[in-house]
Amino acid sequence: MKRIILFLLTNLAVVAILSITMNLLGVGRYLTANGINPGALLVFAAVIGFGGAFISLLISKWMAKTSTGAHVIDPQAPRNAREAWLVDTVHQLADRAGIGRPEVAIYEGAPNAFATGAFRNDALVAVSTGLLSSMTEEEVTAVLGHEITHVSNGDMVTLTLIQGIVNTFVIFLSRIVGYFIDRAILKNERGVGIGYYISVFVCEILFGVLASIIVAWFSRQREFRADAGSARLLGSRDPMIHALARLGGVDAGELPKTFQASGIAGNALGALFASHPPIEQRINALRQQA
Repeated sequence: MKRIILFLLTNLAVVAILSITMNLLGVGRYLTANGINPGALLVFAAVIGFGGAFISLLISKWMAKTSTGAHVIDPQAPRNAREAWLVDTVHQLADRAGIGRPEVAIYEGAPNAFATGAFRNDALVAVSTGLLSSMTEEEVTAVLGHEITHVSNGDMVTLTLIQGIVNTFVIFLSRIVGYFIDRAILKNERGVGIGYYISVFVCEILFGVLASIIVAWFSRQREFRADAGSARLLGSRDPMIHALARLGGVDAGELPKTFQASGIAGNALGALFASHPPIEQRINALRQQA
């Protein structure tokens, strides 16, 4: 229930902010007496597409902490030896990667981990209790190296930009197709009719599915890079291979949907829509490294 309420409040806030922005910029009126104004529509689509993506990115740390119930470790006063080791390990890896030291958190759940945040020098790395209890320190370090590499590569920002681009085209093309169907097929000659709104709704779903395939493909490629980055940070590919093999033999913890793309675990929703490659492919890619 907490996640549902949080999701609804977040989306209401995003809609309110974008609506105010569009009113201030005067870009909300793309339908004219002469039809669609492509320039105004493109600006409208970009504001919605990129605006929603970037607002989500900016509040991603807060969303992650709230939705997982993560406990952020105070680096000056860890509660126990495990927390002290975790913070020290993350900070050492961040120093090697040349980025600012991120916040470190622990959350209750099955084996998984994720990194999020809008900035390379102000990120969050969170690890589940299940992962800490099921892996050796060397394997956990490899997983942390994977997440630190996501941060150092700027993967969260890159995926946000890609999501913004595909969102823009989904919104833009849906309205172009909807207007064409309303005018050319349904022969509506007075403004736009119900056919336009129905067509836009259907097209946004269909184009959104295609867009998800594109975003998922980019996400899978960056998983291979993060695995390789972990091997570089640790000076060996073996710890990451062992960590992946162990993950492949357990039920990986399900992350909130918003953060799945930043997690360590595989995704079983199908090859085209999977944000992570199969564990076997990731292990083979590491073994083929020079």
